Amino acid sequence: MRLILASVAIIAITTGSALAQDQPKPDAAPAAAAAPAAVDLAKGENAFKKCMACHAVGPGAKAKVGPPLNGIVGAKWAHFEGYAYSQDIKDGAAAGKVWDDASLNAYLTNPKALAPKGKMAFAGIKSEAERADLIGYLAQFDLEGNKK
Repeated sequence: MRLILASVAIIAITTGSALAQDQPKPDAAPAAAAAPAAVDLAKGENAFKKCMACHAVGPGAKAKVGPPLNGIVGAKWAHFEGYAYSQDIKDGAAAGKVWDDASLNAYLTNPKALAPKGKMAFAGIKSEAERADLIGYLAQFDLEGNKK
């Protein structure tokens, strides 16, 4: 009987101390949030294939159904001269809105939420990673369509 009690006591002590070591110290700093995944430009280029029927990028890109997207990241709304933008996009430009990562992400998620009367007949991109890759791909192009 004493042997059993001694064995139980040893097990309790060793597992208890092991469990205590697994517990974070009360004054320990919380773990840092995971860093965002890096943008994959090849995946962004692939995602752009969904846009190519209406938009172009690169040297010599011209308006199609939609405006070319050269230099879009960081540009003010309705920045491509000569394109007949919707009133929503023109109003955004007049208000000083800029196509930054956040506004492009919102627009690519649901274009009609940002521009309800906009011309873009596209339901949006559900995948956050795909949107980030696409925005990263577009960010490579300056206003002339050259890669930065």
